[in-house]
Amino acid sequence: MANSTLWWLIAGAAIVIELLSGTVYLLLLAAGFAAAAISAHLGFGTVTQLIVAAVIGVGAVLIWYSVQRKRPPAARTGTNRDVNLDIGESVHVDAWNADGTGTVRYRGAQWTVVHRAGQTPATGEHRVVEVIGSRLVVDKV
Repeated sequence: MANSTLWWLIAGAAIVIELLSGTVYLLLLAAGFAAAAISAHLGFGTVTQLIVAAVIGVGAVLIWYSVQRKRPPAARTGTNRDVNLDIGESVHVDAWNADGTGTVRYRGAQWTVVHRAGQTPATGEHRVVEVIGSRLVVDKV
């Protein structure tokens, strides 16, 4: 069996395992294995094929890691508008209770609202900034 066939089989196995595990790193290593297969097709020796696989695979992983490190961390689920469409919506608070909570009618149901820490409760229009369980955390608009 030719070296290129072995490299293609290894690359395919890495892709299958990546699909089962859900990580991107095996896909990047599979790119290195594919590069080694191409170098085998071009007639390079086994040592060169190993070096190509290592440089391309590990290089791709390092580049991916550095790009991911520079990205800002994702917002928590309770405050992420992409996950929870209630974030940013307006509610009208008529009154606040002594314990710092209030009740509003929102989306056809009664919700408990709390003001964000450091904010003083005031009646009127508020914007939802976070959802914690069945409570809406709000800021004054």
